[in-house]
Amino acid sequence: MGTPHDAGTLQEADRSCPCGSGRPFGLCCGPVLSGSRQAATAEELMRARFCAHVDRDFGFLHRTHLPTAHKPYVPLPGEPSTQWTRLVVHSHAPGRTPDTATVDFSAYGLEDRVEHVLHEKAEFIREGGSWLYTRALREGPEPYRNAEKKPGRNDPCPCGSGKKYKHCCLPKA
Repeated sequence: MGTPHDAGTLQEADRSCPCGSGRPFGLCCGPVLSGSRQAATAEELMRARFCAHVDRDFGFLHRTHLPTAHKPYVPLPGEPSTQWTRLVVHSHAPGRTPDTATVDFSAYGLEDRVEHVLHEKAEFIREGGSWLYTRALREGPEPYRNAEKKPGRNDPCPCGSGKKYKHCCLPKA
């Protein structure tokens, strides 16, 4: 069951924020978690949601998740056992409209004293001035993309034969 934020482990406003920003909690995620101000960006909400996981503030997570945001919060029996330890935000990008954005991040946590990582590209939407987490677009790292330019049909063959690619290695490809 979630505990109210002010009774959680993050109540020291001057301690370093667990979201990894390097700022004091009271100037970073604390005001967003307490409701004294809205998250200004999707990344800021992502960081606050990570802190809510650290603090087990499941009510905040419920209120900032689009499918449940407009429903009353009812604590579920049994708490997740993951102890979240650190967050790395890889990128924050605007979406197709000013009210959508994505955040690519890795969240690290301990389960049974073994570190696990959740790498996700998450989608966020701004509704009524408030950012909400909508869904995971991708779990795991970004797919590898070969940056090398492929030879054109009339380019010299990369094998070094001196022939055009179309007369040498293209038919074998």
